[in-house]
Amino acid sequence: MKRYVLQRILSLAPVLFGITFLSFSLMRLAGSDAVTEMYSGAGAAVSQEVIDAARAKLGLDRPFLVQYVSWLGGMATGDMGKSFVSGRDVLDTFLSKLPATLLLAAMSVLLTVAVSIPLGVASAVAHQKAGAAREAGLRALCSLLDFVVRLGSFVGNSLPNFFVALLLMHFLAIRLGWLPVIADGVTLRGAILPTLTLTVAMSAKYVRQVRAAVLDELSKDYVRGAKARGVAARTILVKSVLRSSLMTLATLLALSVGSLLGGTAIVETIFMWDGVGKLAVDAIMMRDYPLIQAYVVWMAVIYMGVNFAADLLYLVLDPRVRWEASRNDGA
Repeated sequence: MKRYVLQRILSLAPVLFGITFLSFSLMRLAGSDAVTEMYSGAGAAVSQEVIDAARAKLGLDRPFLVQYVSWLGGMATGDMGKSFVSGRDVLDTFLSKLPATLLLAAMSVLLTVAVSIPLGVASAVAHQKAGAAREAGLRALCSLLDFVVRLGSFVGNSLPNFFVALLLMHFLAIRLGWLPVIADGVTLRGAILPTLTLTVAMSAKYVRQVRAAVLDELSKDYVRGAKARGVAARTILVKSVLRSSLMTLATLLALSVGSLLGGTAIVETIFMWDGVGKLAVDAIMMRDYPLIQAYVVWMAVIYMGVNFAADLLYLVLDPRVRWEASRNDGA
């Protein structure tokens, strides 16, 4: 098992290096930089000498590989440079926006899990009971419940985040006045609308996946065998079916948590939520390379870390993975 974990850790280093090099290259191929963006909106003609001096001051006149190696060396020591626009330290700026994104991610994940697992399980159980029920009334009720849940998940999965945000903003903020139209700081009240926006799409996706996973487990031989031995249906569902289905949910959560921690740029921008997603959008618009690169590194680290955590979770949830890891250690 130790060898399995070590292999996963060692495989992350070249991935991180490749991502940073590729993103650094693509930004330089964009054909613009912070100096160009700054003087293009100045409203007055600026001489080429002034532009060249400003680019030299920021180090943008150096060869590409020199810039990359210099940035990589600084990142290895915790120095990610200074913002081309604000002049503030990049790491301090990034860390100041992180609490807002962490709060939004935590609230969205908790609400999504609280909504999607019960609805997905209820839909799967209702579908199974509808097929086995002898009474027409019970069969119709179970079919209706399954249909309503599936229809809701289909609609929720079809709506883009920006449209859901506008709907929630219109009804909950403008018409009812329950919540602020845009976030009034990093507060729980200000986080409600962006949390609901993210939860709609995530829950819709998870409900369908949980339903499919539970239905697949309920059709397996061990479930029929447990029922034949007289094991209660609730016990089978909670202790066996749900435990096996958590593998699917763990994989989905790993991807969603990575996306949320990276900051959902559209939602944060709509609600003016001061997180890393909005910071990244502003940095891209201004060609603020150090901030963009910090965001790319953050996204890469988050996705690798979350996927690594999901691999470790597989060891806990799936005995087959533990057996394979133990066999490799003994090889």
